[in-house]
Amino acid sequence: MNTEHDWTTTPITPDLVRGALDLEHTERGVLPHRLPARARWQIPDGQLSMAESQPSGVRLAFRTRATAVELDVVATKRVYSGAAPRPDGMFELVVDGRLVGRASAVNGNVLTIDMASGTARTRLGPVETLRFNGLSDDEKDVEIWLPHDETTQLVALRTNAPVRTPPPNGRKVWLHHGSSISQGSNAAAPTGTWPAVAARLGGVELVNLGFGGSALLDPFTARSMRDTAADLISIKIGINIVNTDVMRLRAFGPAVHGFLDTIREGHPTTPLLVVSPLYCAIHENTPGPTTPDLSAMRQGRLQFVAAGNSTQAAAGKLALTMIREELARIVQQRAMTDPNLHYLDGLDLYSESDCAELPLSDGLHPAPATHQRIGERFADRVFGEGGVFATEDD
Repeated sequence: MNTEHDWTTTPITPDLVRGALDLEHTERGVLPHRLPARARWQIPDGQLSMAESQPSGVRLAFRTRATAVELDVVATKRVYSGAAPRPDGMFELVVDGRLVGRASAVNGNVLTIDMASGTARTRLGPVETLRFNGLSDDEKDVEIWLPHDETTQLVALRTNAPVRTPPPNGRKVWLHHGSSISQGSNAAAPTGTWPAVAARLGGVELVNLGFGGSALLDPFTARSMRDTAADLISIKIGINIVNTDVMRLRAFGPAVHGFLDTIREGHPTTPLLVVSPLYCAIHENTPGPTTPDLSAMRQGRLQFVAAGNSTQAAAGKLALTMIREELARIVQQRAMTDPNLHYLDGLDLYSESDCAELPLSDGLHPAPATHQRIGERFADRVFGEGGVFATEDD
């Protein structure tokens, strides 16, 4: 029988990593990325660089008889100047589909962000070892889900029994792109983000390209999706377009068409779902940009407000109601020649009545219970019987 002293170190290679599009070898370990290198070269700002390196939906996956697992990591902690400390990112151990353990890296690099000035600085920190004990000694499929909101370098994987690549599980691959809500902002743990909840209920393998603040119809994101193997594809577009005030109605429609055209170059007949924005009171009829509420930050709270005004909509500035109408129109138009293109109103996932019951705590992002509700509804409407991603067996 293996003991906890009979450690085997296994190189962290692409065949053990799911949900990442690239692995970067750094001086300290392996850094999973959710955009490939050719896309990262074109990223124009630090926000997306940070978001795509935060491994939402990324997990190590292997088969083993080990009763103990150790993972050495360097986690990057985010600190917002003037705001309350953020909780440590969560690592979750899933065995044969069942959550059996959680751990956090308390120490690591520290990224300090000043939202008022738009500046950031990083202080390097130590490697930390996470340990999961008490597993059964039978052969099992193990996944270690990495934090959805904490950039994590993987330094070493150790087990007290050999590991091997798990065999194919036959599940379809679901490729999803969206905003910080899709990445999992304010979810308590990586398996608790709404896409992770929906993927588990839908019985699919998730590749999550939800990028905080950066679902902006970037061509390099569309090309990355075009070139990524997938059986099912969805894009959730709108809130970041308003947040950043990045375009007007005149530019939005052609940008959506171009994004869909690029995806279709690589996936001409794959089921493709366009999801419009969830309910967000501050921007339903008021355009962006979105700004942090500085008075709230002085009280140690992170809160967001709309800096536009409703009269600007007449000049083509975008609010969420306008975006939903335009997305519905575009999908209806394109579906005449693309029967595998579909539309889902984001209000079917989270509506004004949901907000009254489960409000967005900072004005933008759902709480853990809301992520669960959104994931369950998506699974029911999209993966369930009669849904556009339903399997033939359903």
